[in-house]
Amino acid sequence: MTVQVGQVRAIVGAIKSLEAAINQALDVHPYAALFRALPRVGTVNLAQIIGEIGPMLERGLNADQLAAEVGMAPVTRASGKVHAVGFRHGANRPARKALTHFADNSRHDNPWAADLYRRARERGKRHPQTVRVLGRGWLRVIHACFRDGTPYDPAIHHARQGRATA
Repeated sequence: MTVQVGQVRAIVGAIKSLEAAINQALDVHPYAALFRALPRVGTVNLAQIIGEIGPMLERGLNADQLAAEVGMAPVTRASGKVHAVGFRHGANRPARKALTHFADNSRHDNPWAADLYRRARERGKRHPQTVRVLGRGWLRVIHACFRDGTPYDPAIHHARQGRATA
């Protein structure tokens, strides 16, 4: 029993040292200040978003291109009378995973995200589809923060989206 306790303590110590290293890297990263205020982003998820989505932002993609590359945009297939909307499998999977985890967590703490999630569910979307809808909305916010060089502020960024969707 004491060997197992020692192993668990070693693992917990390693996790703490890794979290400290991630925090130290985030403290000097220029994008961390832009995205740190996102609701329920957390340290590890923030690092994932910066690491996976940051390079795409630097390439100058607009929000719709970014959504397609991350796998948040649906794929439409049409042939004759058959029309199908499906899931984009050819995407940056680590970026999609980071964004879907963040989007799913954000709906528990952010009224805008909770409302967007609720409305999508009322339209008959399943949970995975709804999280992708929410992720696409967050990508627009992240893109606006990056483009304007302003940290995330719900009063600014969600007001803009409300005017864009109205």
